[in-house]
Amino acid sequence: MDQVILERLARQLLAGAMSVEEFVRQAAAPAIADVGDAQVDLDRHKRCGYPEVVYAPGKTVAAMEKIFAALLSAGHSVLATRVSPQQADELLAKFPQGRYNALGRTFVVAAQTGPEGEKPTPTGRVVVVTAGTTDLPVAEEARETALWTGAEVTLIQDVGVAGPHRLRAHLPVLESADAVVVVAGMEGALPSVVGGYVACPVIGVPTSIGYGASFGGVAALLSMLNSCASNVMVVNIDAGFKGGYVAGLIARNVAAARAAAARTPQV
Repeated sequence: MDQVILERLARQLLAGAMSVEEFVRQAAAPAIADVGDAQVDLDRHKRCGYPEVVYAPGKTVAAMEKIFAALLSAGHSVLATRVSPQQADELLAKFPQGRYNALGRTFVVAAQTGPEGEKPTPTGRVVVVTAGTTDLPVAEEARETALWTGAEVTLIQDVGVAGPHRLRAHLPVLESADAVVVVAGMEGALPSVVGGYVACPVIGVPTSIGYGASFGGVAALLSMLNSCASNVMVVNIDAGFKGGYVAGLIARNVAAARAAAARTPQV
């Protein structure tokens, strides 16, 4: 159970507003917030590393407002993806502290868990790379997602294989990453090239950018799946969120291992 909810239950117990039996029952129960329109999973961060993410299409702003409130009250930062400008305008009226990325169509509301203005230490390093400028909307979704996971994120854009010398200029940044997200359409060749330069996982995100024979990103998807670079893995077409989430998870685990190693006494 989330610490914020457990503390609230403990205060109710100490105040005599709750019996011991009821405290034990609620403390042992899975943390689910029933907001009418949704069953918000408040324990997901314990099982999967990060809180539940809100997929905006098909949801009313009223429903999202209740989901956001449930997550924030449990101490979780909110990430919503594929948010339309109309939804964002209404959400900003409800959550003025929120931040909307119009290009990436993401909406983020940070949890108020520390002193105002205090930023947590980044957990790992993620680099997001685009083959072309038309891939930027998907790349921005990946970047915002990785930032939400707590990673330090660098964006490198427009370094596709039509001009391979552009990529070499960024090799020091790429080599410092714990995970790299490569967003590319057309023939989707860039993840293989990046994979040949770095010693970390490369998450390929195929985009639906391209002419007729690209089949809306299927050509890029198949190209990435057939990559000869051993460290390339692939997510779905235009799935910037998935790429950013996986990269953030990898980066966090690598950072944790690095910190543990630093604390281990050297013999």
